[in-house]
Amino acid sequence: MKLNKIDHIGIAVTDLEAAKKLYEAMGFRYTGRETVEDQKVETAFFEIGESKIELLAATDPSSPIAKFIEKNGNKGGIAHIAINVTDIEEKLKDLQSKGFQLIDETPKTGAHGAKIAFVHPKSTSGVLLELCEKL
Repeated sequence: MKLNKIDHIGIAVTDLEAAKKLYEAMGFRYTGRETVEDQKVETAFFEIGESKIELLAATDPSSPIAKFIEKNGNKGGIAHIAINVTDIEEKLKDLQSKGFQLIDETPKTGAHGAKIAFVHPKSTSGVLLELCEKL
């Protein structure tokens, strides 16, 4: 249950295409787009070193990203920080045993087929933390 590295930083956006163009203009290397039905988002990924930037746009008004944007005055912003882990199930058990509040007690499928789970911001000084295990 090793913490390996920061995998990506998730940024909520209201217009995915406009944000994609902005990040490309800054020189970030675009690596692809994907819809994640379970999370009700469309994503665009950019590489920077060994980490990534994930732009997230809501595909449904009930998605967590739509709610995040609404809560932030209809503006985007940093939605989460994702940490790559080894053995996500064990890491979730470990965190729960230490009193961390989990949003997901069992992993879900995220972008690129990764196993993902979220730790509630109440347990992490206000930061939504995503754990991800690449398969």
